[in-house]
Amino acid sequence: MSAAPIRSVLVCGASGFVGRRVVRALREAGLSVTAGDSRTQDFQRDLSPEVWLPRVTGFDAVVNAVGLLRDTPRRRLEAVHHEAPAALFEACARAGVARVIQVSANGVAHSPTRYATTKRAADEALLRLRAQGRLDATVLRPSIVFGRGGASAALFMNLARLPLLVLPRAGVQARVQPVAVQDVAQAVLRLVQDGGPELVTAVGPRALSLSAFIGELRRQHGHAPARVLPLPDAPSRWSARLGDLVSAQPWSSEALALLEQDNIGDAAAFERVLGRPAVPVERFVEAAWASGE
Repeated sequence: MSAAPIRSVLVCGASGFVGRRVVRALREAGLSVTAGDSRTQDFQRDLSPEVWLPRVTGFDAVVNAVGLLRDTPRRRLEAVHHEAPAALFEACARAGVARVIQVSANGVAHSPTRYATTKRAADEALLRLRAQGRLDATVLRPSIVFGRGGASAALFMNLARLPLLVLPRAGVQARVQPVAVQDVAQAVLRLVQDGGPELVTAVGPRALSLSAFIGELRRQHGHAPARVLPLPDAPSRWSARLGDLVSAQPWSSEALALLEQDNIGDAAAFERVLGRPAVPVERFVEAAWASGE
């Protein structure tokens, strides 16, 4: 694996919520960044290493931050999350790209959802290339990512304004460990520059239930605690199926299934990769709006 300094980076998914912050962090560190997005790359159709090979040749590192909430008529999870990234990673190995960072998601290791299985398949394809010694690679798996401009963050902020929270029972019971988007971007920068272990879980310092997380956002807005009403399983499933009909918003049957398991990790291990303390959940609102995005 190469120890040469990283100077040029291709970021796939550069127009997305996480991708924009990754591009900003890399450029602020003085790296030369090429921002790839849907105008220049089609993760629905670019499914062979031969297509990707000329695109990645000459780059020192590649970051894949492409993500899709669910299948749509024009974009399939299998292509966007698995087939295209696997082709991209193979092309990187052939082109001699020194380092590849895959932005995945925490909780995909054991979940049977299509979101998780397709993400996991790409993660495994990349880690096989690392195990074969063909490139230096890290899979970064964030918990819930919070920041200005994120669809999930917007949903949580809207919920935090309500005096009565009607949440799926899983949202009251399961634990999450939200992480600030600027910390995810900083971790990508550190991994691009220095490399790292094969798998990094990006989490904030504190694990709490989803209802407690929304309550903390509510407190930061200066509101009194909300009343929380757990929604039984059947109505939760019905509401998620209604969400399936609106592809632009994050609530769906896939999201409900992911909520039914804890989404936590080792905060100390992540802070070692980050090189500093992560933003605590108690400062999420302040940090998100102070970031300028």
